[in-house]
Amino acid sequence: MCVQSLRCAAHEGIRLEMWPQQLKMKQAVHVIVALHRMKHLKPRSSEFGEDELLDMLMEDVIDARRVSPESTTVLYQKTNQVINCSVCDQFKKTLIHSGSSPHLQAVTLKAGESNYKVRFSMSLYMSVGSRPNTSQPVCLGISKSNLYLACTKPDGMSPQLVLQEVTAPLNTISSKDASGLESLLFLRSESGVSVNSFESVKYPGWFISTAFEERRSVEMDSKQSTRVFGFNLLEQTLS
Repeated sequence: MCVQSLRCAAHEGIRLEMWPQQLKMKQAVHVIVALHRMKHLKPRSSEFGEDELLDMLMEDVIDARRVSPESTTVLYQKTNQVINCSVCDQFKKTLIHSGSSPHLQAVTLKAGESNYKVRFSMSLYMSVGSRPNTSQPVCLGISKSNLYLACTKPDGMSPQLVLQEVTAPLNTISSKDASGLESLLFLRSESGVSVNSFESVKYPGWFISTAFEERRSVEMDSKQSTRVFGFNLLEQTLS
């Protein structure tokens, strides 16, 4: 077939023929999108050819790959490093836990009240299968307990920070774990003078935060709000 036979007059329309083989869904979508674009072409001449058709098809393939990336499973492997510490926000409010509440609070402690502060065992993880990232995946557990900070999202609500009791082994956590253990993971980033932020792995863009007021719950929030997102790790020891 000569090249000229691939060209047709735009005003003559497009002839559709039945193919003996069934199209795959992606192929059918690409053809439909390309035909739709042909309808809205601004004619530069009375003809279009294989170059224009190829350009439109390739543009559609690129768009499809951009908006529909293949999902991959990321594995988070626990390392041998655990940082034991207490945590306060940038305004020196210490994280405490009161009674059986499922939430932490941020309070400015006075002299002699250090026994109220929460001691964390922060387990460090390494990710396998994710894009390079300067942040450190961590789990924040309360020392000498089975309680962990978890970012959960009840139906119809924003992500929330709760204390969750976990007895399952946490040596390996999968991003597609049916039991929801990914909610225990946070990306720890450090900036300035040892200022840490903790972003949810399961719900990107949501960070652990405190209010400016005293004795308010520690919550998840986006950085578009006016809450406090920076934290200092105090009394650090390695185990």
